[in-house]
Amino acid sequence: MKIIVCMKQVPASSQVEIDPDTGAMKRLSSETRTNPYDLFAMETALRIRENLGGTVTVLTMGPEQAEVMMKDAFACGADEAVILSDRKFAGSDVLATSYTLAQGIRVMGGGDLIICGRQTTDGDTAQIGPAIAEHMGIPHTAWVSEICEADEKGIQVRQDLESVSQISKMRYPCLITVDKDICVPRLPSYLIKKATKNHTVRILHFEDLPDQDLTRYGLVGSPTAVERMFPPPSGEKQVYFTGTSDEKAEQLYAKLTEKKII
Repeated sequence: MKIIVCMKQVPASSQVEIDPDTGAMKRLSSETRTNPYDLFAMETALRIRENLGGTVTVLTMGPEQAEVMMKDAFACGADEAVILSDRKFAGSDVLATSYTLAQGIRVMGGGDLIICGRQTTDGDTAQIGPAIAEHMGIPHTAWVSEICEADEKGIQVRQDLESVSQISKMRYPCLITVDKDICVPRLPSYLIKKATKNHTVRILHFEDLPDQDLTRYGLVGSPTAVERMFPPPSGEKQVYFTGTSDEKAEQLYAKLTEKKII
């Protein structure tokens, strides 16, 4: 059983720098952390491996500083780690990012099960996982809230959608994206970290990918054009109301009227 977990480093705060020319985030200048949703994907993979055996490989696209995140993945129990890192990948939107990841998975020899977090906290599109599956031509199920059953041939999962709950069954190879309620992620283990301190992270560059068409990668391969991007304003003035409930309601009404909200 070969399981691949796609993970990403995201800004650790809202204080980020934006390239004024491309509208892309300057990731090297921002403090980063592992995308929270990806921790649930990692834990899901480890639990499936515990039941069925096999390996868990973590894959990410980004600068080589992502090696810090990969060391944490090793400390949680990952067997291998791969980083897709090249300046040619910079500025990728959903289409280019998912295509690059799909190409990386092909270089790795593919996988039986690919697991992604539901979405990232910096993009919030929730499209990367399904897009990877579409590029690879494999079945996929998004927003998985429970692994009902998994064996050597396929997996059965439950999706909690907006108005319905649905059971889906797929044969391998396939891809799922998992929601945050699926499990409780484990913390990195000191003993495992010590045992895996010499594990190497594999770095793949553009030249390692099977498709060498530059128009499919990075800013050039991204049909999405960002018109304007900026961090939300900080330090908004807070207004406090005092008095009885009726007095507070009157003050709130007056303030909303003053701001022409009502």
